[in-house]
Amino acid sequence: MKINTKTTNIEMTPAIADYLGKKVQMLEKFFRGGEEILVNVEVGKTTKHHKSGNVFRAEIHITSNGEEYYAASETEDLYASIDEVKDEIVRELTSKRKRALRLVRKGGALIKKFLRGGK
Repeated sequence: MKINTKTTNIEMTPAIADYLGKKVQMLEKFFRGGEEILVNVEVGKTTKHHKSGNVFRAEIHITSNGEEYYAASETEDLYASIDEVKDEIVRELTSKRKRALRLVRKGGALIKKFLRGGK
């Protein structure tokens, strides 16, 4: 898994890098070992002049075997943005896996029905 990290309007501290690394490494379990995975992560402040305070943005863009997954989140806390974007990308990855499993099961059921003589 290759991880590219970009920051916008903030400085990348070791604490932020460590927290981000833990969250992104967790996503590796959704892919097979032989796949080449490219993960682009961007964190930063969107603007410096919001009335309600700072607004932080986190984005994850994953490319693997020609498939692409993307998630983004904006909140008032950087760590909350990272957590939300990680949860959103996990939802997208699990729904893809469930969809593929559902298609395999549906195909198996059709073959079984055909072999039993049904139409």
